[in-house]
Amino acid sequence: MADVRTVAMVTGANKGLGRETVRRLAGRGWRVFLTARDRERGMRAVDTLAGEGLDVEFVEIDVTSEESVPAAVKAVAGRVDHLDVLVNNAGVGGPLVDPADMDVDTLRELYEVNVFGPVRVTHACLPLLRKSVQPRIVMVSSALASLTHAGDPARPESGFLSLGYASSKTALNMIVSQYARALPAFKVNAVDPGFPATDMNQHTGIHTLAEGTDAIVRLASLDSDGPTGGFFDSNGPVPW
Repeated sequence: MADVRTVAMVTGANKGLGRETVRRLAGRGWRVFLTARDRERGMRAVDTLAGEGLDVEFVEIDVTSEESVPAAVKAVAGRVDHLDVLVNNAGVGGPLVDPADMDVDTLRELYEVNVFGPVRVTHACLPLLRKSVQPRIVMVSSALASLTHAGDPARPESGFLSLGYASSKTALNMIVSQYARALPAFKVNAVDPGFPATDMNQHTGIHTLAEGTDAIVRLASLDSDGPTGGFFDSNGPVPW
């Protein structure tokens, strides 16, 4: 009998939000591919989740590599005939420097992961996603991407200067908007996970991983009448 379970792939999933997203999606009975750049850490994460009785498979991927990404997608295609959900979670925060001190090389490295990475992975996954009855793409963004928030002195985002990270997530939001309009059969959305305690912020965040993944899981689980081309957190729409 054919496996009719929902199939998902999550990038940057050996720890933090990515691993928690994998845990929650697999907990729904889905078949989930946990991907990560570091094979040892990725396999360790899979083993941990398998110990919880979850069906999770590891695929090595470096989202910055033109060789790694198609090889990873080929590996997935060798195990399943379609992909229902892609969660582009892999991302880096970059150095906390004054915008005036940000140099082009550092910015380029950050964009390779946060902007070009999701495009590279999405492009490679489109043939598998097009075979889904209801394909969904979730891009993990940030409240710092919101130009509305950045321009509001009453918002904490207004006082947080991060030329590289914030601008990369704003670019990602526009990429979401473009994909959503170009792929009307898809549900393509950006998510603000809030400020969860992860390695990226030295675990200073105020939200749990469960809280941080609430919106990710909801958008990954949208049905046919769900939204597309939007930016959401756990409370609903976030202004661009």
